[in-house]
Amino acid sequence: MKPARLLLVIPCYNEEAILHLTYSALKVYYDEIKTKGLIAADSKLCFVNDGSRDRTWDIIEELSEKDKDVMGVKLSRNFGHQSAIMAGLENNINDFDCFITIDADLQDDINAITGMIEKHREGAMVVYGVRGDRSSDSWFKRSTAEGFYVLMQKMGVPVVFNHADFRLMDRRVLQELGNFKEINLFLRGIVPLIGFRNDKVVYNRLERQAGETKYPLSKMLLFAWNGITSFSTFPMRLVLYFGVFNFVIAMAIVVYILASYLVGFTVPGWTSTMLPLTFFSGSNMMALGLIGEYIGKIYEEVKGRPRYIIEKIVNE
Repeated sequence: MKPARLLLVIPCYNEEAILHLTYSALKVYYDEIKTKGLIAADSKLCFVNDGSRDRTWDIIEELSEKDKDVMGVKLSRNFGHQSAIMAGLENNINDFDCFITIDADLQDDINAITGMIEKHREGAMVVYGVRGDRSSDSWFKRSTAEGFYVLMQKMGVPVVFNHADFRLMDRRVLQELGNFKEINLFLRGIVPLIGFRNDKVVYNRLERQAGETKYPLSKMLLFAWNGITSFSTFPMRLVLYFGVFNFVIAMAIVVYILASYLVGFTVPGWTSTMLPLTFFSGSNMMALGLIGEYIGKIYEEVKGRPRYIIEKIVNE
């Protein structure tokens, strides 16, 4: 079987502290699998600079000057991790047979790429990198991450458990991915929607060797919320359930007031007025805020703004 032309897409945001290490590790590994005939000799690495404020782009340009197998894509500003991935993929869709996306922090084990390539050669169109062990995570991070996947699956979102954005996609899959035009990208949910034959490669996540994580708790929660609201209307259905619950509580309060009146045990005024007022006004504000979240996403989508803008490309 003829080796496939592979493009490895690496989104980067303020990664100057680790980028040289990332390149060195990937270069050694790439040369090794090229020698073994697993991928074509003209397979390349593509670093996508997502509006970094440090020397990330300067380093990418330096690497591209000394290595013809290194491509660089510079976005005009920070568009976000998912958009950076799409920029690297879509800009090279016609030039390679398959594509792998991996973060620049080297926490995803690059040795799992061999398994992905082998699965692809066996006929899998999509190969998901799945974490086999979360023992290195804190209890809080492990429980919240696994809870997120369970919650998404319960709401009908077809995510792959313990899979992030470390995956292989065939060019045919990437062509179909281009038909999904939404601005609020959540690739973990979109890619499984495409279908085709898929498989998994299990790996253990490594420690970051340098630099700091670009996904603190606040960003992780925002990313999770974006994934939920982009793929499921279940939270809006919860508003209906919450409204029914409030109605039941209101009827119970009415019964309580009537019973108190009949037995002559009434306390005039304050409690019976303020308690329902604060409860129902708070629930209404929550409902309006949730509906507003969905309307805001509709507003973003109908404007049809580009998901990313490419400022410069090197070694295209």
